[in-house]
Amino acid sequence: MTTTDIRAHRRVLSGGNAGTIYTTRQKRSSSDTIRPLTPERAVDRLRELAAAGRLSDAAAEGRPDRTALVGAAYTLVWPIVYSQVTRRFERQRGHHGCAAGVANLLDECLDRFHDDVEGVVDDLLTHAHKPILNVEAWVSSRVGAATVNAYRRRRGSRGALQRPRLPGWLAGELGHDRWLGALAVNILVWVGVAGTAGCELWPLDAWAQERGATTGDWWGSDPAAVERDIVRVLAAMRTRPEWYESFVERPLGAKQTPVVAAATDVYGEPVAPLDLGDPDRRIDGELHRLAHNAVLVIGDRIRRGEAAEEVVAEVIRTVFGGSVTSAFDQVPHRDADPLGGVTGALVDRDRLARITSTALSILGERDT
Repeated sequence: MTTTDIRAHRRVLSGGNAGTIYTTRQKRSSSDTIRPLTPERAVDRLRELAAAGRLSDAAAEGRPDRTALVGAAYTLVWPIVYSQVTRRFERQRGHHGCAAGVANLLDECLDRFHDDVEGVVDDLLTHAHKPILNVEAWVSSRVGAATVNAYRRRRGSRGALQRPRLPGWLAGELGHDRWLGALAVNILVWVGVAGTAGCELWPLDAWAQERGATTGDWWGSDPAAVERDIVRVLAAMRTRPEWYESFVERPLGAKQTPVVAAATDVYGEPVAPLDLGDPDRRIDGELHRLAHNAVLVIGDRIRRGEAAEEVVAEVIRTVFGGSVTSAFDQVPHRDADPLGGVTGALVDRDRLARITSTALSILGERDT
């Protein structure tokens, strides 16, 4: 199945109408006088062609009804795939919500479901070259093999081993250790799938559980221990550089880059990401802005004849002792109150005098 076919027919369930989970659109040139098949008519046409043993020929690349027949195949196939494959595996994974219906599938589970549907559709349109009286029954008899074969083809397209097995030479490098051998197979499987482990490279938590079950060492089977085991297994794999590059490094590099979801605080509010560079730069910038505004106000009031010391104390207390500004409630800053030293100095007469003198010298420099 081509990328165009996949993009044309891969749709997320919308509106809860199971009959319209996949939509079709027939593309024809303005000179084409053949009347396009409607989605409803396309399903009937698919059944007719299957019964006549001509479905594969009619759905071949370049045939005028291919797009409509692909859409009809999706309509027939997806309920079978979900009921016989997806629901069973989601229950095994403990995803009981995903097993309740297509509309409840999580993003990662929905991707797997779409991959399986595409594989079964491709199997139907490729191998339906003999008369098929009951399309649904025929698809049901092949759905397991079709999804497995499609999975292996996807792995092969990423450069990973289609059927990961532990090579004898690698088992020897690992001392025929049962757990390290199982971990090596897990790594070979993992590099060939599209999913990610959140922001981590490897699914350490899941493998830690498997380590405990395999070795019996539940107390010592934490993610850190698994990470050390992974380093050991990868080192053994690298003893054959060409094999490692072909079946581990290359498919691993083709995986989707893991990204972190928007961070939120305990109240669910989004947290601003940390800026690269000096961690105190935002605080310093905010303090400079406030100081600039304070100098302007102090200068205006002194020029109007107000007493310098009283003006300085009042303006500094107002500008620096008011509500916390946007930059001060974001990490990182080392002090709980980065302005406490400024406002606290106003109660000390000597320190207030020095602050006033500094403010007046700044005003003098501005006026010259």
